[in-house]
Amino acid sequence: MCGIIGYVGTRQAQPILIEGLKRLEYRGYDSAGIAVLKNGALDIVRSQGRISSLEAKVDWDDTRGTVGIGHTRWATHGAPNEVNAHPHRDASGKIALIHNGIIENHETLRKYLERQGIECTSDTDTEVLTQLIGYLYKGDLEKAVRSALNEVQGTYGIAVISSDEPGLIVAARQGSPLIIGIGKNENFVASDAAAILAHTSQVIYLSDGEIATVTQDGLRTTTLDAIPVTKDIEEIEWTLEEIELGGYEHFMLKEIFEQPEALRNCLRGRLNVRDGTIMLGGMTDINRELVRAKRIIITACGTAWHAALIGEYFFEDVASLPCEVEYASEFRYRNPIIENGTVVIAISQSGETIDTLAALREAREKGALAMGIVNVVGSTISRETDAGIYLHVGPEIGVASTKAFIGQVAILALVGIFLGRRRHLSQPSAKHLMHALENIPAQMSRVLELTDQIRTVAEKYYQRENWLYLGRGYNYPVALEGALKIKEISYIHAEGMPAAEMKHGPIALITDGMPVVFIATQGSQYDKIIGNINEVKTRGGDVIAVATEGDEQVRKLCDHVFYVPDCPEPLQPLLTTIPLQLLAYHAAVLRGCNVDKPRNLAKSVTVE
Repeated sequence: MCGIIGYVGTRQAQPILIEGLKRLEYRGYDSAGIAVLKNGALDIVRSQGRISSLEAKVDWDDTRGTVGIGHTRWATHGAPNEVNAHPHRDASGKIALIHNGIIENHETLRKYLERQGIECTSDTDTEVLTQLIGYLYKGDLEKAVRSALNEVQGTYGIAVISSDEPGLIVAARQGSPLIIGIGKNENFVASDAAAILAHTSQVIYLSDGEIATVTQDGLRTTTLDAIPVTKDIEEIEWTLEEIELGGYEHFMLKEIFEQPEALRNCLRGRLNVRDGTIMLGGMTDINRELVRAKRIIITACGTAWHAALIGEYFFEDVASLPCEVEYASEFRYRNPIIENGTVVIAISQSGETIDTLAALREAREKGALAMGIVNVVGSTISRETDAGIYLHVGPEIGVASTKAFIGQVAILALVGIFLGRRRHLSQPSAKHLMHALENIPAQMSRVLELTDQIRTVAEKYYQRENWLYLGRGYNYPVALEGALKIKEISYIHAEGMPAAEMKHGPIALITDGMPVVFIATQGSQYDKIIGNINEVKTRGGDVIAVATEGDEQVRKLCDHVFYVPDCPEPLQPLLTTIPLQLLAYHAAVLRGCNVDKPRNLAKSVTVE
């Protein structure tokens, strides 16, 4: 959610901080601020709203210094205003802190500080932590941070500076991602690699319960108990060009059009059609246990949950393996039954989604074999699983997930074919699916050519406030994903559901001209979906269909049709999703919405 950037080195800090914050805008925020150490004092500038507002307030001649921290805030405690914006300052005015996460016992700590005569001026849990560190500070910032964090309950990724120790940043993490960027005569602290990729590609990933003391010459990492920790330096696999717009109007549009190449990268080295084999290096150590699995549970949130539903169909259909999909936010608070032979797969683009991470930990506690499917190398989920698979689809900046969803579906298909081949699937059947999967990127490129047609349809309906999305079988989760996309970026109310469920209540919503989107490709339930289309048309709804190329029956029935190439039914979601992504995108643009930064949303949801 929130974003962190810190710099200590020989260059002026403020332009580096502002640039880093701009690269973190996609994470979602409602205020921003920076703190720079200059001439033995803290200079703090904060602003409600966008970073452009903050930038306008910075005195570029006066706010000069070589050590600083910056933050974008997504409000959890206290209104999104300048008073509650980070960085926060302690009572002495010498310590500044930025924080991602939630301090759960902040009210207890606030009352304790009040008894010591220290009053907070904001409504935030973050200021409470800042004031506590200031109260405990006796000339050693690292020691004060360590002492304060031992009193804290909750999650945090923090960066702290003090005017009494001007060449130092102290960073710590518990449940909220934090990395240290390694430069030459300079070092960085960030919540996301995007913030520092313009300056370095070498990073270390802090783990929960670790503190880093960072100077321009190096860093030292320890546990909360002051036990030294040796960290490996890792290379960020993304390039600066990948996190820039590159001529597109929005990141979301760029990422939609990147999907063919993203899928090729996802499949590269994993798909050997000639031999009929699937190679998943991240699963090598657990292959035997995975093949012997009796049940699979997939846990995820949002778009990743929709990908998981497609995986459920695939595992049961292709691998003949019982599978169920759980919302991570519910799974973690239930008492789930984890039997011998249960494999739990956690899916998260960022690898930091707090509910998914908590569900994964719950499953491991109960003895499940834990797998992760993530996009971000070095993320927490990737480090806490027994095995895992990276998507390798490149960075996804737009808040509304597109190419990560495609990668998640593709990886689940690979795992499904891998398991099916070892359980019951014949080699010819496996090769047929693999050959079709290999052809999907080229077919995606053909679907993307529909963008102008889709925009024309969006122009007709973008002012309608209620939509239905309907599908069956493998395309039921696609309906859910299509409805989510148009909700989250255009703020149109939409419901996705199995087409058969329409008759059990929602059919009452259909009125003249109401847009109803059907995923009506050729497949095992084609005749049923045609019947559902007729039911909607009879009641005056306008039908927008995604159909298989050459299907004239659908054209005669529907008001608008987006055709996608034919492919095996289990792989259809990789194609049928794209027209719905474009439909949501064009509707949002026409409504004047901020496509890449939809209101109230964040890219990486690291608080409950």
